[in-house]
Amino acid sequence: MLYQLARPLLFCLDAESAHRAGLALLDASHALGTARLLASAAPSLQVRTLGIDFPNPVGLAAGMDKNGDHIDALFDLGFGFVEVGAVTPRPQPGNPRPRIFRLTEAQAIINRMGFNNLGVDYLVENLKRRKSSGIVGVNIGKNFDTPIERAADDYVHCLRKVYPHASFVTANVSSPNTSGLRNLQQDELLDNLLGELARTRADLVRSSGRHVPIAVKIAPDLDDAGIDALAERVLAHDLDAVIATNTTLSRAGVEHLPNSREAGGLSGGPLRVRSTEVITRLARATAGRIPIIGVGGIASTADAMEKLRAGATLVQLYSALVFQGPALVGKIVAGLAQSR
Repeated sequence: MLYQLARPLLFCLDAESAHRAGLALLDASHALGTARLLASAAPSLQVRTLGIDFPNPVGLAAGMDKNGDHIDALFDLGFGFVEVGAVTPRPQPGNPRPRIFRLTEAQAIINRMGFNNLGVDYLVENLKRRKSSGIVGVNIGKNFDTPIERAADDYVHCLRKVYPHASFVTANVSSPNTSGLRNLQQDELLDNLLGELARTRADLVRSSGRHVPIAVKIAPDLDDAGIDALAERVLAHDLDAVIATNTTLSRAGVEHLPNSREAGGLSGGPLRVRSTEVITRLARATAGRIPIIGVGGIASTADAMEKLRAGATLVQLYSALVFQGPALVGKIVAGLAQSR
């Protein structure tokens, strides 16, 4: 109810300013203990995967809380898990503003943020300070000025830093907003990156006695052969999960809308069908050997069920929160519980 009153005011602001204002409202609600005014309660719907007991299968996708500043407040919304980041070794400002654009008629967003964040050390301090015991994943990437052939160094640096504090770690090789990053999905570069992450994780397991799952987040714009090849490499390096999918460069179905020609990745409603197609292909390619986390265009219980039936074990959402508000999380979880 409160969000429906606040939304017209938020939508008077540019999208990035509204994003910050919305998170400030969430933090205030958390501090005052009034989360019930923003969100509906999410019932228990436990899912065990990745060696972790998730209280429910609906998570927050990376990108909303890049620096881990709002983790405790985000758990008030009923998420089964929260993914923060993407984070890079060094702070970087990202691309110039404006860099987020609403396509309200399509319930979609275009962003070209460019991994803007305050650096991995800042995020680690927030992970140390959080009070919630909820499941937190950390999405990691490379700095924009790191040569692509040295990208693995950045991912390994971030993995070592966040490993003691993360429930799982996601290697983001699919953002369209860092030049050349998607090349990391190609055979030799991918093989090198995944090999370095696997070797580093093995060292960390030996030194800490703790196995932290590693996921790889892929693009929806891969063709079937690309999906199959990526699945083969993920399995070969014994990584733990694939997140499907990131934003798309396609503008199919939204070409007529204002802002549709802006550069960046498209998320929200128009991505739903394609992301489900990728999940279906990925599930076939992996034959159920590793979990898939489905993300892209989830705005209802039916959308979440579609991803789960296609082969996902968990789901994530983000863009739909902008248009429907934080009560959506509890509604989807309740709907999934009723469908069992």
